[in-house]
Amino acid sequence: MADTVLYEVSDGLATITLNRPEAMNALNVETKVALREAARSAADDDAVRAVLLTAAGDRAFCVGQDLKEHIGLLVSDRETGSGHTMSTVREHYNPIVRALAGMAKPVVAGVNGVAAGAGFGFALAADYRVVADTASFNTSFAGVALTADSGVSWTLPRVVGPGRATDLLLFPRSVKAQEAYELGIAGRVVPASELRAEAEKVARALAEGPTLAYAALKEAVAYGLSHSLEETLEKEDELQTRAGSSEDHGIAVQAFVNKEKPKYLGR
Repeated sequence: MADTVLYEVSDGLATITLNRPEAMNALNVETKVALREAARSAADDDAVRAVLLTAAGDRAFCVGQDLKEHIGLLVSDRETGSGHTMSTVREHYNPIVRALAGMAKPVVAGVNGVAAGAGFGFALAADYRVVADTASFNTSFAGVALTADSGVSWTLPRVVGPGRATDLLLFPRSVKAQEAYELGIAGRVVPASELRAEAEKVARALAEGPTLAYAALKEAVAYGLSHSLEETLEKEDELQTRAGSSEDHGIAVQAFVNKEKPKYLGR
Protein backbone atom coordinates (compact mmCIF):
# COMPACT_ATOMS: atom_id res chain seq x y z
CA MET A 1 0.00 0.00 0.00
CA ALA A 2 1.32 3.46 -0.93
CA ASP A 3 2.55 5.68 1.89
CA THR A 4 -0.02 8.31 0.84
CA VAL A 5 -2.42 6.23 2.94
CA LEU A 6 -1.38 4.57 6.20
CA TYR A 7 -3.18 1.47 7.45
CA GLU A 8 -2.87 -0.07 10.90
CA VAL A 9 -4.90 -2.60 12.86
CA SER A 10 -4.68 -2.71 16.64
CA ASP A 11 -7.03 -4.46 19.10
CA GLY A 12 -9.88 -4.66 16.61
CA LEU A 13 -9.54 -1.08 15.37
CA ALA A 14 -8.35 -0.33 11.85
CA THR A 15 -6.95 3.18 11.46
CA ILE A 16 -6.82 4.57 7.93
CA THR A 17 -4.84 7.80 7.66
CA LEU A 18 -4.69 9.99 4.56
CA ASN A 19 -1.05 10.98 4.44
CA ARG A 20 -0.44 13.85 2.01
CA PRO A 21 -0.45 16.77 4.45
CA GLU A 22 1.77 18.84 2.15
CA ALA A 23 -1.04 18.69 -0.44
CA MET A 24 -3.87 19.07 2.11
CA ASN A 25 -4.48 15.36 1.62
CA ALA A 26 -5.73 15.92 -1.93
CA LEU A 27 -6.67 12.81 -3.86
CA ASN A 28 -4.26 11.91 -6.62
CA VAL A 29 -4.60 8.54 -8.34
CA GLU A 30 -2.08 6.85 -6.06
CA THR A 31 -3.96 8.00 -2.96
CA LYS A 32 -7.35 6.98 -4.31
CA VAL A 33 -6.15 3.49 -5.14
CA ALA A 34 -4.52 3.11 -1.72
CA LEU A 35 -7.61 4.39 0.11
CA ARG A 36 -9.85 2.06 -1.86
CA GLU A 37 -7.70 -0.93 -0.95
CA ALA A 38 -7.44 0.11 2.71
CA ALA A 39 -11.21 0.52 3.02
CA ARG A 40 -11.79 -2.86 1.38
CA SER A 41 -9.21 -4.51 3.64
CA ALA A 42 -10.91 -3.13 6.74
CA ALA A 43 -14.33 -4.24 5.49
CA ASP A 44 -13.16 -7.77 4.72
CA ASP A 45 -11.04 -8.40 7.83
CA ASP A 46 -13.04 -10.21 10.54
CA ALA A 47 -10.46 -9.09 13.10
CA VAL A 48 -11.46 -5.46 12.46
CA ARG A 49 -14.50 -4.43 14.51
CA ALA A 50 -14.40 -0.67 13.88
CA VAL A 51 -12.61 1.77 11.60
CA LEU A 52 -11.15 5.22 12.19
CA LEU A 53 -10.68 7.31 9.05
CA THR A 54 -8.55 10.37 9.64
CA ALA A 55 -5.74 12.40 8.09
CA ALA A 56 -2.25 13.67 8.74
CA GLY A 57 -1.53 17.33 9.42
CA ASP A 58 -3.69 20.02 10.96
CA ARG A 59 -4.94 21.94 7.92
CA ALA A 60 -7.04 19.44 6.03
CA PHE A 61 -8.88 16.17 6.35
CA CYS A 62 -9.10 15.98 2.56
CA VAL A 63 -9.72 18.73 0.00
CA GLY A 64 -10.97 16.29 -2.62
CA GLN A 65 -9.56 15.74 -6.07
CA ASP A 66 -5.95 16.78 -6.65
CA LEU A 67 -6.66 19.44 -9.27
CA LYS A 68 -3.00 19.82 -10.23
CA GLU A 69 -2.91 16.19 -11.34
CA HIS A 70 -6.46 16.40 -12.66
CA ILE A 71 -5.79 19.19 -15.15
CA GLY A 72 -2.89 17.26 -16.63
CA LEU A 73 -5.10 14.21 -17.05
CA LEU A 74 -7.80 16.31 -18.73
CA VAL A 75 -5.25 17.63 -21.24
CA SER A 76 -4.14 14.08 -21.96
CA ASP A 77 -7.78 13.05 -22.47
CA ARG A 78 -8.27 15.80 -25.04
CA GLU A 79 -5.13 14.81 -26.89
CA THR A 80 -5.95 11.09 -26.97
CA GLY A 81 -9.73 11.27 -26.96
CA SER A 82 -9.78 8.64 -24.20
CA GLY A 83 -12.10 10.36 -21.73
CA HIS A 84 -10.50 8.24 -19.03
CA THR A 85 -10.07 10.93 -16.38
CA MET A 86 -13.65 11.01 -15.15
CA SER A 87 -13.72 7.22 -14.79
CA THR A 88 -12.19 7.91 -11.37
CA VAL A 89 -15.74 8.14 -10.01
CA ARG A 90 -16.47 4.58 -11.07
CA GLU A 91 -13.00 3.17 -10.38
CA HIS A 92 -12.14 4.95 -7.13
CA TYR A 93 -14.76 7.11 -5.44
CA ASN A 94 -17.69 4.72 -5.70
CA PRO A 95 -15.80 1.67 -4.35
CA ILE A 96 -14.39 3.74 -1.48
CA VAL A 97 -17.83 4.99 -0.43
CA ARG A 98 -19.38 1.54 -0.82
CA ALA A 99 -16.71 0.06 1.43
CA LEU A 100 -17.00 2.74 4.11
CA ALA A 101 -20.77 3.04 4.20
CA GLY A 102 -21.54 -0.59 3.49
CA MET A 103 -19.14 -2.44 5.77
CA ALA A 104 -20.73 -4.45 8.58
CA LYS A 105 -18.92 -2.50 11.29
CA PRO A 106 -18.94 1.12 12.47
CA VAL A 107 -16.77 3.78 10.82
CA VAL A 108 -15.69 6.96 12.59
CA ALA A 109 -14.26 9.93 10.71
CA GLY A 110 -11.84 12.10 12.67
CA VAL A 111 -12.08 15.37 10.73
CA ASN A 112 -9.01 17.43 11.57
CA GLY A 113 -9.38 20.25 9.03
CA VAL A 114 -10.99 21.15 5.72
CA ALA A 115 -13.18 18.42 4.21
CA ALA A 116 -14.15 19.43 0.69
CA GLY A 117 -15.56 17.70 -2.37
CA ALA A 118 -14.85 13.98 -2.19
CA GLY A 119 -13.22 14.58 1.21
CA PHE A 120 -16.62 15.75 2.45
CA GLY A 121 -18.16 12.71 0.78
CA PHE A 122 -15.84 10.29 2.55
CA ALA A 123 -16.56 11.93 5.90
CA LEU A 124 -20.31 11.61 5.24
CA ALA A 125 -19.85 7.94 4.34
CA ALA A 126 -18.69 7.32 7.91
CA ASP A 127 -21.27 6.51 10.56
CA TYR A 128 -20.04 9.14 13.02
CA ARG A 129 -17.90 12.25 12.71
CA VAL A 130 -15.67 13.68 15.43
CA VAL A 131 -14.70 17.15 14.24
CA ALA A 132 -11.97 19.57 15.28
CA ASP A 133 -13.23 23.04 16.18
CA THR A 134 -10.98 24.42 13.42
CA ALA A 135 -12.39 22.09 10.74
CA SER A 136 -14.85 22.98 8.00
CA PHE A 137 -16.88 21.34 5.24
CA ASN A 138 -17.50 22.43 1.65
CA THR A 139 -19.28 20.62 -1.18
CA SER A 140 -17.03 22.43 -3.71
CA PHE A 141 -18.32 20.60 -6.80
CA ALA A 142 -20.23 23.45 -8.45
CA GLY A 143 -17.22 25.70 -7.89
CA VAL A 144 -15.28 23.68 -10.47
CA ALA A 145 -18.29 23.09 -12.75
CA LEU A 146 -18.92 19.52 -11.59
CA THR A 147 -21.85 17.68 -10.06
CA ALA A 148 -21.75 15.72 -6.82
CA ASP A 149 -19.87 12.46 -6.49
CA SER A 150 -18.48 10.30 -3.66
CA GLY A 151 -22.05 9.65 -2.54
CA VAL A 152 -22.75 13.25 -1.49
CA SER A 153 -26.04 13.45 -3.41
CA TRP A 154 -27.25 10.48 -1.31
CA THR A 155 -25.64 11.11 2.09
CA LEU A 156 -25.91 14.88 2.45
CA PRO A 157 -29.73 15.13 2.02
CA ARG A 158 -30.12 12.34 4.57
CA VAL A 159 -27.99 14.21 7.09
CA VAL A 160 -29.18 17.81 6.63
CA GLY A 161 -32.39 17.43 4.60
CA PRO A 162 -32.91 17.93 0.85
CA GLY A 163 -33.47 21.69 1.00
CA ARG A 164 -30.30 22.45 2.93
CA ALA A 165 -28.34 19.95 0.85
CA THR A 166 -29.42 21.63 -2.38
CA ASP A 167 -28.41 25.01 -0.98
CA LEU A 168 -24.97 23.73 0.01
CA LEU A 169 -24.50 22.10 -3.41
CA LEU A 170 -25.67 25.03 -5.53
CA PHE A 171 -23.88 27.65 -3.44
CA PRO A 172 -20.71 26.02 -2.07
CA ARG A 173 -19.36 27.66 1.07
CA SER A 174 -17.33 26.83 4.11
CA VAL A 175 -19.46 25.28 6.85
CA LYS A 176 -17.56 25.79 10.10
CA ALA A 177 -17.47 23.17 12.83
CA GLN A 178 -20.16 24.66 15.06
CA GLU A 179 -22.62 25.01 12.19
CA ALA A 180 -21.74 21.49 11.08
CA TYR A 181 -22.70 20.30 14.56
CA GLU A 182 -25.99 22.19 14.44
CA LEU A 183 -26.77 20.69 11.02
CA GLY A 184 -26.00 17.16 12.21
CA ILE A 185 -22.88 16.76 10.07
CA ALA A 186 -20.62 16.62 13.14
CA GLY A 187 -21.44 14.15 15.90
CA ARG A 188 -19.26 16.08 18.31
CA VAL A 189 -16.85 19.02 18.10
CA VAL A 190 -13.64 19.05 20.14
CA PRO A 191 -10.58 21.31 20.39
CA ALA A 192 -8.20 20.64 17.50
CA SER A 193 -5.46 19.54 19.90
CA GLU A 194 -7.77 16.81 21.23
CA LEU A 195 -9.17 15.60 17.90
CA ARG A 196 -7.03 12.53 17.35
CA ALA A 197 -7.34 11.29 20.94
CA GLU A 198 -11.11 11.82 21.04
CA ALA A 199 -11.72 10.24 17.65
CA GLU A 200 -9.65 7.22 18.63
CA LYS A 201 -11.48 6.99 21.96
CA VAL A 202 -14.84 6.89 20.16
CA ALA A 203 -13.63 4.38 17.58
CA ARG A 204 -12.07 2.10 20.19
CA ALA A 205 -15.26 2.11 22.24
CA LEU A 206 -17.11 0.92 19.14
CA ALA A 207 -14.42 -1.68 18.42
CA GLU A 208 -15.08 -3.13 21.89
CA GLY A 209 -18.84 -3.13 21.40
CA PRO A 210 -21.40 -5.58 19.96
CA THR A 211 -20.21 -5.61 16.34
CA LEU A 212 -23.13 -7.58 14.90
CA ALA A 213 -25.62 -5.25 16.58
CA TYR A 214 -23.86 -2.22 15.12
CA ALA A 215 -23.93 -3.83 11.66
CA ALA A 216 -27.65 -4.49 12.04
CA LEU A 217 -28.26 -0.89 13.13
CA LYS A 218 -26.44 0.41 10.04
CA GLU A 219 -28.48 -1.88 7.83
CA ALA A 220 -31.76 -0.96 9.52
CA VAL A 221 -31.25 2.77 9.17
CA ALA A 222 -30.23 2.52 5.50
CA TYR A 223 -33.18 0.25 4.76
CA GLY A 224 -35.71 2.39 6.60
CA LEU A 225 -34.78 5.50 4.62
CA SER A 226 -36.03 3.97 1.38
CA HIS A 227 -38.80 1.58 2.43
CA SER A 228 -42.29 1.77 3.89
CA LEU A 229 -43.06 1.40 7.58
CA GLU A 230 -44.46 -2.08 7.02
CA GLU A 231 -41.36 -3.18 5.11
CA THR A 232 -39.13 -1.66 7.76
CA LEU A 233 -40.96 -3.47 10.55
CA GLU A 234 -40.35 -6.73 8.70
CA LYS A 235 -36.68 -5.84 8.33
CA GLU A 236 -36.43 -5.01 12.03
CA ASP A 237 -37.90 -8.41 12.85
CA GLU A 238 -35.33 -10.11 10.63
CA LEU A 239 -32.39 -8.16 12.03
CA GLN A 240 -33.49 -8.45 15.66
CA THR A 241 -33.85 -12.20 15.30
CA ARG A 242 -30.31 -12.33 13.98
CA ALA A 243 -28.94 -10.07 16.72
CA GLY A 244 -30.81 -12.02 19.39
CA SER A 245 -29.02 -15.23 18.41
CA SER A 246 -25.56 -13.67 18.68
CA GLU A 247 -23.09 -14.55 21.42
CA ASP A 248 -22.82 -10.87 22.28
CA HIS A 249 -26.53 -10.65 23.12
CA GLY A 250 -26.15 -13.53 25.59
CA ILE A 251 -23.08 -11.86 27.06
CA ALA A 252 -24.93 -8.54 27.42
CA VAL A 253 -27.95 -10.07 29.15
CA GLN A 254 -25.80 -12.08 31.55
CA ALA A 255 -23.68 -9.03 32.34
CA PHE A 256 -26.83 -7.02 33.05
CA VAL A 257 -28.12 -9.66 35.45
CA ASN A 258 -24.73 -9.83 37.16
CA LYS A 259 -24.40 -6.03 37.24
CA GLU A 260 -21.13 -6.29 35.30
CA LYS A 261 -19.73 -4.51 32.28
CA PRO A 262 -20.10 -6.81 29.25
CA LYS A 263 -16.98 -7.93 27.39
CA TYR A 264 -18.14 -8.42 23.84
CA LEU A 265 -16.59 -10.86 21.37
CA GLY A 266 -17.93 -9.30 18.19
CA ARG A 267 -19.91 -12.37 17.22
